[in-house]
Amino acid sequence: MKNIKLIAILALLAIFGTTASAQEGKTLKRKVAIGRFSNETQYGKGIFYDRENDPMRKQAMDILSSKLAASGKFILLERDDLDVLVKESGSDMKKIGADYIILGSITQFGRKTEGDERIFSTTKTQTVEAAVNVRLVDAATGLIIYSDEAKGQAETSSKTTLGIGGTAGFDATLSDKAISAALTQLVENIINKCMDKPWRGYVLTVDDGNYVISGGATQGITPGSKFGLFKKGKMVNNPQTGATVELPGKRMGQITVNSNYGDTPETEISFATYEGEAIDIDHLELYYLMEE
Repeated sequence: MKNIKLIAILALLAIFGTTASAQEGKTLKRKVAIGRFSNETQYGKGIFYDRENDPMRKQAMDILSSKLAASGKFILLERDDLDVLVKESGSDMKKIGADYIILGSITQFGRKTEGDERIFSTTKTQTVEAAVNVRLVDAATGLIIYSDEAKGQAETSSKTTLGIGGTAGFDATLSDKAISAALTQLVENIINKCMDKPWRGYVLTVDDGNYVISGGATQGITPGSKFGLFKKGKMVNNPQTGATVELPGKRMGQITVNSNYGDTPETEISFATYEGEAIDIDHLELYYLMEE
């Protein structure tokens, strides 16, 4: 009987331990807006070139979106009008609705075909090279926290011997593969930079004791989730770098989520209660939520 009780206790401890570990390992998804992705090369640009419908620009955006989505750590927001939103929001880029903004450009692109003809055989190789630049902007501060460029290459070959063998025509997929190879080198760094900084959320309004906060279920915020509520620290200027630095905030209390509301990641909000020091509900822009 004692052995049975001991086994039951160990099983319960294992279950609770697994649940606790799962909760501790829970990651809140970051909201990322992929904004302007331009084609700065001259490849394929003729008299009737349409910048807004540039196929290479769209290729790069789609590839980057797919790679970030595959990580399972982001909610991707479509922001084709990002330039307008940034201009309208001024320094307060939180109005865009994202934690981070990605801006990118294709800076180099080239395609070449080389052949090697011998007595009995002919080899033809198509090669595409692409270079992509990416900048990651923290929407809360407007600062570029990561910027880098990478190059990718893709090629295909065909060989004929005594007139027998396949022949390679123009391969349009090589551009996708070259751009993808370049972006692959940058995506891991983008993910690390986004996840290094603790998640932040904001109190949108206070209504009859209910605290309405940004974010919802698809981001990983569920009933019972708890966050620290902080008052923003003072902004100081570093004369050596010219950069503005936000000092650590003051912890005011704790927010506990009761329920979620909203149909899409962009409209999701959560209702919560607050315990702690009194805050100025007329100036909620002075506060933020953070994982603890």
